Amino acid sequence: MTKGAPHVVIVGVGFGGLSAARALAGAPVRITLIDRRNHHLFQPLLYQVATAGLSPSEIAQPIRSIVRGQANTSVLLAEVTGVDADARTVLLGDRRIAYDHLMLATGARHAYFGHDEWEAHAPGLKRIEDATEIRRRILTAFEAAESMDDPAARRSLLTFVVVGGGPTGVELAGAIVELARRALAADFRAIDPRQTRVVLVEAGERVLPAFPESLSAAAHRALERLGVEVRLGTPVTDVDADSVRIGGVLIATRTIIWAAGVAASPAARWLGVAGDRSGRIVVAPDLTVPGRPEIFAIGDTASIAGRDGRPLPGVAPVAKQQGRHVAAAIRLRLAGRPAPPFRYRHFGNMATIGRKAAVADFGRIRLSGLPAWLLWGAAHVYFLIGFRNRLAVVLNWLWAYATFQNGSRLITGSTIKNR
Repeated sequence: MTKGAPHVVIVGVGFGGLSAARALAGAPVRITLIDRRNHHLFQPLLYQVATAGLSPSEIAQPIRSIVRGQANTSVLLAEVTGVDADARTVLLGDRRIAYDHLMLATGARHAYFGHDEWEAHAPGLKRIEDATEIRRRILTAFEAAESMDDPAARRSLLTFVVVGGGPTGVELAGAIVELARRALAADFRAIDPRQTRVVLVEAGERVLPAFPESLSAAAHRALERLGVEVRLGTPVTDVDADSVRIGGVLIATRTIIWAAGVAASPAARWLGVAGDRSGRIVVAPDLTVPGRPEIFAIGDTASIAGRDGRPLPGVAPVAKQQGRHVAAAIRLRLAGRPAPPFRYRHFGNMATIGRKAAVADFGRIRLSGLPAWLLWGAAHVYFLIGFRNRLAVVLNWLWAYATFQNGSRLITGSTIKNR
């Protein structure tokens, strides 16, 4: 690829950024991928790292190894600090990277609805570091309870609160119950992990609100069968190191996990454009930033309405389709043709609750229970990056299913305190 080829800079190598880069393989452009981490993460299975079902290396792949066959693509491990849209440069501290086309796929961070001080006590789940920290807190809680003589303190240690009833919260709650009542059941002497209490808190009227009511109800029933205590219709009003307050109810707990909200990256601020209430850039129909046709924003960075008039959700299928659309738009521009507006094709939603329990919504076809669970597992294995990761995940799942044992129960970091 010659130096004079148009330069496409992609900031963020999540689902959307990676899809765009792959779709531009062989195109007459130079591509630079910029990310502050050297790996692409399969986020839908991150909760399994947090609950000791999988290890980080099984759901992540080095970016360089993914694109090493693309001669027109280079990778920079760096943190973007801003964008000079007038000069068409991306800022990496004191360094500047010029672009002809820029795609912002910078993802999202946790949102605590004006209570950022809660983050220290209620970590969210977006990165491998988050998952290993949550795993440390969960496993250390059991270890601390084993050596605790005070019954009240022991109950607090064996109480886990998950805030947020979307797919991540539902999957976390179910996985913690199964970890405690199956994998850890015979490992302790002074405590009985089967007495673990898991509370799922959702401010809305039902779990999985993006799913049809029938599947939401099925998920609720499956959670309760597992032993999860579901609390609906009341938001969290306070969080500290030893408790969480839900309305007027105080729950003593040492382990709180946040799955309730997200906020966009600072991309809108970089460009000096208005964002929606979550900070996402309101993009044009072709996913460009208004007034900046050379800049695209996708995934959690962008806000665009679907066919029903509501903003598209920040999920992997949306980001992947948007990434491919941007790649196609750049190819069309190189050919002197305009790009069509983005149209999202909805192929369905899935969420798992636990062993043999899941829900799947494909419009007219709605599944729950074992069929949905098998389909969920097959889909997630299929979309993993790399044959080695697919094989490792399948073998781990088969082992866990046959033996009721989780294979990654390692405590990393400090083991002295539960905080």
